[in-house]
Amino acid sequence: MNHWIDILAVADIPRPGARVVRHADIDIAVFRNAEDNIFALEDRCPHKGGPLSQGIVHGKKVTCPLHGWNVELDSGCAAAPDEGCAREFPVRIEDGRVWLDLTAIGRATA
Repeated sequence: MNHWIDILAVADIPRPGARVVRHADIDIAVFRNAEDNIFALEDRCPHKGGPLSQGIVHGKKVTCPLHGWNVELDSGCAAAPDEGCAREFPVRIEDGRVWLDLTAIGRATA
């Protein structure tokens, strides 16, 4: 059974920046950094739930627009000394499209 869904084109994500997709009642921020790496995190900062998709992407981090926390895009975890993690979702790129792993969505909603 295929557990991956096509969610958007890579070209639809600003570089660097993010787009939000909604699936299974979860807002998922899909990030693209300057090196064209793609990451997906729940669009909630682990600190106070701020919209990570509205933050500034730099390297492999995003800075939350509410309180300046830096969150690692590849893990969803806050950079030290801050603590906490946003849920991370596996993605893959095929033919210029971003695909999201549905099994990770199921675990997030369980």
